Formats: sequence, structure tokens, C-alpha cells
Amino acid sequence: MPDITVPPLSIANRSGDTDRLPMAGLLALAMTGFICILTETLPAGLLPQMSEGLGISQALAGQMVTFYALGSVLAAIPLTVATRGWRRRSVLLLSIVGFLIFNTVTALSSNYLLMLAARFFAGVAAGLAWSLLAGYARRMVAPHLQGRALAVAMVGTPIALSLGVPLGTWLGTLMDWRTIFGSMSLLTLGLVVWVMMKVPDYPGQSAAQQLPWRRVLSTPGVHPVLGVVMAWMLAHNILYTYIAPFVTPAGLASQVDRVLLVFGVAALAGIGITSRLVDRWLRATVLASIGMFALTALALGLGPLSPLVIYPAVAVWGLTFGGAATLLQTALADCAGDGADVAIAINVTVWNIAIAGGGLFGGVLLATQGAAAFPWVLLVLLLVGLAIAWRARSHGFTPGRRAAGGATIITSQLPVEH
Repeated sequence: MPDITVPPLSIANRSGDTDRLPMAGLLALAMTGFICILTETLPAGLLPQMSEGLGISQALAGQMVTFYALGSVLAAIPLTVATRGWRRRSVLLLSIVGFLIFNTVTALSSNYLLMLAARFFAGVAAGLAWSLLAGYARRMVAPHLQGRALAVAMVGTPIALSLGVPLGTWLGTLMDWRTIFGSMSLLTLGLVVWVMMKVPDYPGQSAAQQLPWRRVLSTPGVHPVLGVVMAWMLAHNILYTYIAPFVTPAGLASQVDRVLLVFGVAALAGIGITSRLVDRWLRATVLASIGMFALTALALGLGPLSPLVIYPAVAVWGLTFGGAATLLQTALADCAGDGADVAIAINVTVWNIAIAGGGLFGGVLLATQGAAAFPWVLLVLLLVGLAIAWRARSHGFTPGRRAAGGATIITSQLPVEH
């Protein structure tokens, strides 16, 4: 059967060829990511208050984070596949309204099981939202601006990661935890209006463009990128999840919030740097980011654990992590072409597995080897990720500038399945 080329979504539906970014729309996407992360992390900062208010242990209260992550893992791929023919803004609004509904249930309910269900479905909404953001940002601009657009759309993530738990903890001293979740609902309601006013709508994929998810997964380059996601994010989450016990020997047990603030500020700087590099030197930036994180792990393993070592190391770590989502999702969407939304949904699943794996594997390491073992495990994982990225020269992390439309050369060679 002869090949039938499919017009790449990023070319066919772009909004213009100017060099101006549609900041209002992209920042609405960034706010969506911010709400995703903040909804996930708030309970971690409010555990004592939620535990007391519901009359349960803190361990049971902590399962609200677990159920949220579970919803994201289970829903991302099937919901993305089921809705890829729908108009894009409708799907985005559906996910945002999900946050509005389920954060409101969390704020009003006194039933623990109902609250767990609400957290699970909030995670479902997050899984759908994450699968949309990268593709949406890319469709709003010309191809040569896609990397910068994605960097703007992802800026809400490091802000929420660095502020989510500290903000929840601080707000918990000022107001009732239910008020905090209610405020999240009001914020989400404002986001609905913002999206309707500033985010353009696009058609979904036609039946001819809807490649099966297994076909997307087997597209050249997708496997290597997902391999790097797993290695890099597993290393990151081991350290991020257990940053408190890791910095305690350095006398920083009471300064974990400052450590996370340094991480967050550096991550924001990393996004700014990445936005300037991703479209010209994606491969080099990925290799440099993983390599710098690996050197940081080595320094943490060899050097004395003191504030003079910890704070600079955390700053470098944040700098390299800040642009990770932009780099990896750009590479993945470039490889997948018309299957980008499905590929990003698979990425959401892998990313959440890495989050859960970081908590599980890091906990086992902490209990059996102590926090001093973290840098060496991180170093091994990062070297594996670096090796995968280095080998993915032909597909996945190709050298040179991302040419306008060149990112979709691979997809244009894929026949449509009948």
C-alpha cells in the first residue's frame, strides 16, 4: 500500500508565522499546570490539619496524594485516545471544570471515602490536562517558536513544585484547610473564564489522523525519549521526595523550605534559559542538563554535607530540572507528529510512575542504606539517561536546529492505517 502523508497538526493549524508569542493564551495553559500541581501537593502541606479535621491518621490523610497520582496514571492514555477527535478547547475546559468540581467536593465533604474518590477524579482531570498542554502550546505558534511556547506553558510547574507544599503549610496556619481548597475552586473558576476568552479553539483529529496508540509508541525516537524521562525523573524524584532527610545531616532540617525555594527559583531560571535554547540546540541542552545533574550528584556523594555544598548543588539541580518538561515534551512531540497528544499522554503515565517510583525506591533506600546512598543511585540513573540520549542521535534527540516543519519529517513517512 502506498504511503499517505498526513498534514502535521503543528503546521496545518498554526495561528500565524509571526515571532510574537500569544502570551495571554500560553499563560492560561501555564495556570492550568500550576493548578494541576498545586491540587496534587496541597495535602502534603496540610496533613496535620486534614488529619485532625477528618479524625484520621496522617498516614491515611497522605493517601489523598496517592489517589490523585493513581487517577493520573490510569486515565491519561485512555481519556486522551477517547477525546482526540473532540475540539481542543472543549477538552481543556472539561479537565479544568473537573478540578473545579472535585476541589469543591474536597472542601465541603466530611466523608473520607468520598474525599478519596474526589482526589482520584481530580487526578483523572490532571492526567487529561497534562496530555493536552504541550500539544496545545505547539499549535498556538509557528513551528520555529514551539519550544519557546512550550517553555511558557510549562512555567507553572516549577512554581507550584517549589511553592505547593510550603504555601499549603503556611496557609494552613492562617485559615482552615477547607477554605484553602475552596479558594482553589474560585481560582479554577477564574481560569475557566480566562481560557474561554484568550485560548483559541482547534478541531480535533480526523479519523484518518488518529494513529493507534501502539503505533505512536513504536514511532522512531519515542522509546528513547521515554527512557530518558524515566531515568531522569526517577533520579529527580528520589531526591525531591526525600530532600528533608537528605539535608538534615547538613544541619538544614529547619531550612527545608529555603532549600526548596532555592530549587524553585533556579528552576524558573532554567525555564528561561531553556526557552532560548530548545529550538536551536535541543539535543545539546538535554545532554548538558543531564550531565550537570550527574556532576551535582557526584559532588553531593564526594563532598561534605554542609550548607556550602547543599545550596549550590540544589541551585544547579533546579537549573537543570526547570527546562526538563519543555525539552522532553518537545522532543517527544517532534518524534510523534500527529500522535503527539497520545505520546504526551504516555509521557504523563511514565512521569507519574517515576514519581511513585521515586517515593517507593527512595523510601527503601532511606530505610536500608540511609540518605547518603542517594547521590550514587542518582548518578547511576543519570548516566543511564545520558547514554540513552547520546545514542538517540538519529531519532529522539537529533542534533542541530529544529527546522520549521522539520520536526514532522518522521511522521510524514507513516502510512495511515485502514
